[in-house]
Amino acid sequence: MIVGTAGHIDHGKTSLVRALTGVDTDRLKEEKARGISIELGYAYTPLPDGEVLGFIDVPGHEKLIHTMAAGAVGIDFALLVIAADDGIMPQTREHLAILSMLGVRRGVVALSKADRVDAARLAAVTQEISQWLANTPFAAAETVPVSATTPGDTGVAALREQLTQAAQALHTSGNATRREDALFRLAVDRVFTLAGHGTVVTGTAFAGTVRVGDNLTVMPQGLPVRVRSVHAQNRPVEAGRAGERCALNLAGVERDQLRRGNWIVAAGLPGPSTHVDVELRWLEDGAPLTQWFPLHVHLGTTHGQARTVLLEGDTLAPGGTMRVQLVFDAPVCTMPGDRFIVRNPQATATVGGGRVLDPAAPERKRRSATRLAWLDAVARSLDGEGLDALLAQSAFGLTSARVVALTGLPAGQWQWPANAVVLAGAEGESLAFAPQAWDAVRTRVLDVLRDYHARLPDEPGLDAARLGRMTWPSLDAWRWRVVVQAMLRDGALARTGAWWHLPTHRVEMTDAESALAEALTPLLAQGRFDPPWVRDMGRALSVPEERVRTVLRKLARQGRVHQIVKDLFFDDASVQTLAGMIADAGGKVEAGAFRDATGLGRKRAIQILEFFDRAGYTRRVGDWHVRRPGAEWGAA
Repeated sequence: MIVGTAGHIDHGKTSLVRALTGVDTDRLKEEKARGISIELGYAYTPLPDGEVLGFIDVPGHEKLIHTMAAGAVGIDFALLVIAADDGIMPQTREHLAILSMLGVRRGVVALSKADRVDAARLAAVTQEISQWLANTPFAAAETVPVSATTPGDTGVAALREQLTQAAQALHTSGNATRREDALFRLAVDRVFTLAGHGTVVTGTAFAGTVRVGDNLTVMPQGLPVRVRSVHAQNRPVEAGRAGERCALNLAGVERDQLRRGNWIVAAGLPGPSTHVDVELRWLEDGAPLTQWFPLHVHLGTTHGQARTVLLEGDTLAPGGTMRVQLVFDAPVCTMPGDRFIVRNPQATATVGGGRVLDPAAPERKRRSATRLAWLDAVARSLDGEGLDALLAQSAFGLTSARVVALTGLPAGQWQWPANAVVLAGAEGESLAFAPQAWDAVRTRVLDVLRDYHARLPDEPGLDAARLGRMTWPSLDAWRWRVVVQAMLRDGALARTGAWWHLPTHRVEMTDAESALAEALTPLLAQGRFDPPWVRDMGRALSVPEERVRTVLRKLARQGRVHQIVKDLFFDDASVQTLAGMIADAGGKVEAGAFRDATGLGRKRAIQILEFFDRAGYTRRVGDWHVRRPGAEWGAA
């Protein structure tokens, strides 16, 4: 368990941590000279069960709230320190508001400097604290009088026992907000170099497990790193887990490339974004929140600046809650469910806080009914309703990768709802639909093909890219491939060569045309990349050119041959080979290189490349012919 101090300046937070652990968390020369905490301090003490209790000691000065917030995000249990002689002070109130906004719900009040007041004062302050906490998450918190500077103080001993019991209870029940089976995330609050070791970062592991040798990423920079060694709760270990204070010795990155506010994360989590949709509670004090209002945002250990876009109105009254989009000046990394606080433009007061809903929010249509319904679904999922609500709001399906990004849980740690229509994709990915959504997608595809066949009965069908543009143009290439492949597997669609069609659709030939086709196809296959022209085949077979042309066009509609230019047809196997050559070249070729690879002349090479452009397999970009994203010849 990680305990975090909170309270007004000079109320004895650091002295109390020293009394509990024997560690002086004021490590800076300036801190010792001035007698106040300036930076976050860390201490650890062993527990009887072998676990280690960690402490984060935060500064209490009003100008150092940003530092306090960076420390408070990583705690499980609050140690609210209130001096018996001063009582509740401004930073006491602000620190409590911050803890509440960050979702800290467990804690104890240490009534410090109890030796400086009489019993009547102790009783009065205790009652004042009880009344103040009555309508907060800490209403049940016990108040323990302590004298941190008195050797053998019974109050310190009682407080230590209470912290021990709280740690044991958390260990027994588990921390639902910090799952060890999730993808690893660590919020960096300190960076330094260690002689003989290199770069070290410390922070609280928000989720997952980290092991020596793991390959991770520094966000938002996107820097790849490898874990050389791990310390958890101040002990060398092979693995650190969620809820622990971890120090990671990293390879592949220099000290000056890192800073407080970075995240060290596993693959699969959301990347950086400047637009984040949140659920924001605006505190009671002050004026209403308006559109495009500037705020300081403390998210994880990050301190950023953002402006507000209110999604459900133009003002948010004090004491109210609303979904808001935060538009940051610089990219930030976060996850649904992450807690945050906001401070006023002058950074002199905490004015609100809440939780993240969508870390990669859109800039357009952000206030639409569809978008707000999606945010409702995310909120319900965070509140424990699972994936059902998300699936119901995913008209074009929900990918397994999206679920991982939304939940932070790898595949295998969650399940699709029982009624979901789940389609298998490549490399273990899947795409799921609510039953009604799948019916709508499927029906639309079939209706488009049915109409196309009715209008153009002699055409073989549509290539995958064009069919996608005619049915669901907003569907990305990966989802579209998964959809049509699933419909092919269940018999709803059929494919002939590059053409997709209904299973009942056929391009028919007469017996004479079929016989001529059997004579023509070997000639095309033998010619490979330089097949004979229509006139040459007509002459060789003593058949009129028009008959040859008619049969070849029907073969093209069946997907067995392809017309490159007028009167020049390639058999399907040769075109498949040529398409594969483009793919093997990295998906982009220019005419000269393609000419050399095929052994053809420049004119013929250009004709073939322009055919692939027309067919939707590639597109022209300057002198290059670039394969379209997700395009596969003869497939979706």
